[in-house]
Amino acid sequence: MDKIDELLTRGVANIIPGKAELAKVLRSGKKLNVYLGIDPTATHIHLGHAVPLRKLQQFVELGHHVTFLIGDFTALVGDTSDKTSERPRLSKLQIEENFKTYKQQAEKILDFSRVTVRYNSEWLKKLGATNFIDLAYHFSLNDFISRELIKKRLESGGSVKLPEVLYPLLQGYDSLNLDTDVQVGGTDQTFNMQAGRTLLKDVKNKESFVITNGFLTGTDGRKMSKSWGDAIWLDDSPNDMYGKVMSIKDELIPEYFLLATKLPISNFQSLISNSSPMQAKKQLAHQIVLELHSQPAADAAQAHFESTVQAGELPTEVPEISVKSKNIVDVLVESGLASSKSEAKRLIDQKGVRVDNKAVSTMNYELSTSNSIVSVGSRKFIKIK
Repeated sequence: MDKIDELLTRGVANIIPGKAELAKVLRSGKKLNVYLGIDPTATHIHLGHAVPLRKLQQFVELGHHVTFLIGDFTALVGDTSDKTSERPRLSKLQIEENFKTYKQQAEKILDFSRVTVRYNSEWLKKLGATNFIDLAYHFSLNDFISRELIKKRLESGGSVKLPEVLYPLLQGYDSLNLDTDVQVGGTDQTFNMQAGRTLLKDVKNKESFVITNGFLTGTDGRKMSKSWGDAIWLDDSPNDMYGKVMSIKDELIPEYFLLATKLPISNFQSLISNSSPMQAKKQLAHQIVLELHSQPAADAAQAHFESTVQAGELPTEVPEISVKSKNIVDVLVESGLASSKSEAKRLIDQKGVRVDNKAVSTMNYELSTSNSIVSVGSRKFIKIK
């Protein structure tokens, strides 16, 4: 499999209008205008977010003209593609704050020295009423309100703000302005990216392509999401990152090698075939930490996992904290082992909380002694003073 075959296959859910057509253009030697857009609505990137970043990097390595588009204007509206309720509007200050750490994390995947960074406020702020109406004539109302999530919100009596309905038009105008040949994004962005294809065809008589990436499964078996606590973050510590990968189900090992590493497909297929699930998963965890941190960090994280989880030893350094309450739910929240009482209760229900290596089974559990070791899963430990 050469680089073009891998680009068109690895982690790709769909290519519009077709894989064969895009392959023909890529093999012609033409340098394409490729872009990925993000609305800076959060400060963290997880391994699922990194899937389209990896696809963008493949285009970089093939020498194409790649743009990383920051949707600072569209973030003021809010995309509803994967949301069942209205997104809160973000202020310009919030957008700026959110993006401060985004690039630092994305640089672990994408070589920004070979990428053009643009902001869509450059052209959307200048889009006058006349031009906006001209663009709107390329679409019908049915195109927008027939989208599944919009339709569900309307049928349930929910509110849909007009700017949300028009969001795909704004994203389509991004594609038109960038004279795009290829758009990259998640499958939930298909409708928005198709709007770009429509405008490029109608206004410039230009054929363009859409590449959608599949979603990476989270550590709990659902789609990886910041809301569900099943994400592996690009800025996780090496130990946490390694441990989270080791917690995935065995059947997810091939998917993680495919979507969350850049290891050649033939290499990891051979590794999986010739290894036990534990050996393959340890290699997977090591590879992910190596790519996102470093070789020494990956080696140290593996050694930490083998000593603390497999051998059952405590970490060499366990943070000590004081707590106001001895109730286990309060302890988990006060210590930061859980972000909320609801998460603490969920962890206890899932038998993920231990005190002095004994599982906690009730929300009413009270710590009886000082110097108790409280752990969540196999990676997080604290000592209560």
